[in-house]
Amino acid sequence: MSEVLEDIDEADELAPLHAQIAASLPTGWTLETLGSLCEKSQYGWTTKADKTGTGVKFLRTTDITPGVVDWSSVPYCVEAPSDLEKYLIKDGDILISRTGSIGVNYLVVKPESAVFASYLIRFRPKTSISTKYLKYYLQSPAYWRAINTGKKGIAVQNVNATMLSRIPVPVAPPAVQDEIVAELEKQFSRLDEAVTNLQRVKANLKRYKASVLKAAVEGRLVETEATLAHREGRTSETGEQLLQRVLESRPGAWKGKYDLPTPPECPEDALTPEGWTWITVSQAMRERIVNGLSIKESATPTSVRALKLSAMSDQGLDFNDFRWLPIELSKVEDIVIRESDFFVSRGNGSLELVGRGSPAQEPKEAVIFPDTMMRIRFSQVVNVGPWFHALWTTRLVRTQIEKRVKTTAGIYKMAQPELASISVPLPPLAEQVRIVAEVDRHLSIIREVEAEIDANLQRARALRQAALAKAFS
Repeated sequence: MSEVLEDIDEADELAPLHAQIAASLPTGWTLETLGSLCEKSQYGWTTKADKTGTGVKFLRTTDITPGVVDWSSVPYCVEAPSDLEKYLIKDGDILISRTGSIGVNYLVVKPESAVFASYLIRFRPKTSISTKYLKYYLQSPAYWRAINTGKKGIAVQNVNATMLSRIPVPVAPPAVQDEIVAELEKQFSRLDEAVTNLQRVKANLKRYKASVLKAAVEGRLVETEATLAHREGRTSETGEQLLQRVLESRPGAWKGKYDLPTPPECPEDALTPEGWTWITVSQAMRERIVNGLSIKESATPTSVRALKLSAMSDQGLDFNDFRWLPIELSKVEDIVIRESDFFVSRGNGSLELVGRGSPAQEPKEAVIFPDTMMRIRFSQVVNVGPWFHALWTTRLVRTQIEKRVKTTAGIYKMAQPELASISVPLPPLAEQVRIVAEVDRHLSIIREVEAEIDANLQRARALRQAALAKAFS
């Protein structure tokens, strides 16, 4: 232990952590470094990945981040190293990410023929240390304190092999190492089982939500207005009559240069209950779709707040997620957010996030929206906004969005005309109100259960870290 401390420069940012661990070591334990417990570290190979190739596989940071490597999804090297043995991964190797997901590590077990990417550093434990013991220590709070202390770089933070080699590792006697590993695996087995069950419930909730929305869009969630009218011996306005009212009021309510409405295209396999029809976003609008503003943000507060794209959610907008813009409010009055506005994400690097919809609450202060969002203002003669919001996350709408999206340089985008052409079924207004209320009731229950599951998953992560902290203290 004293030799390790003598080798640590007092100016080393990890020196205080070494001293802290050394002062609290149990009898019989020694303080080592990751470098002293492993053979010489090795940076990974630089090449491109090929998902359809053959030969030697190419393990990347993204492959180890989940904690379990799915070798079937690991790509191949476009060009394998001539000195293959130098980079070839062996059973028991520990790979640590040096940038991006800094410090994320993985103990390799039964690898396929593969080399590791340049953003990874390999440490190969010596026979004097239990690989599982070292693996668990590299998940502990003490390890993460060392990683956070040793991070370098302002724009892109990273760690290097020299810094990682200096990470302090308290080493128990061999028999104690085995006891610690056995106890941790016993506790983690229980935690993993609990987490698996929680994730299963979460997946079931997702399916339940999809079934609720499917029933809503097919007219099976509540009794249809046509059924009620037949039973009660009365007449009722149909969806077709409602659509006609919307279209007749559209020219007089329109703001700005008038656009003719786009008629709906009903999907061939869609169910249309009695009394329902179809309507497009275009037919339901009272003005043109508008994109927000995109200019460089101000370093200091101004009179104009602009939401970020991340402010969007299915339930509404997060008005605290904004940036300041160097422009006068009077020049952007036309894109100030109002209650009942509906926003759709225009572009994203992730396909599943393009076309995401968010209804707007009334903001407490004036705020505008960015160029990455499109605003829809629905008819006020007939309040169809809540109906579109309720159906926006259905498979029906999602399928239409993904058919209309175009991709350029890895960015998925949807244009205004494509958004305006999206079609949804239109029931009578009274039936819409009942369906929206029932959807809200179900989704409220789902959100409550999901929040409880997330809290328990967070608790499981905390228990895991507590067990690791206790094991190596």
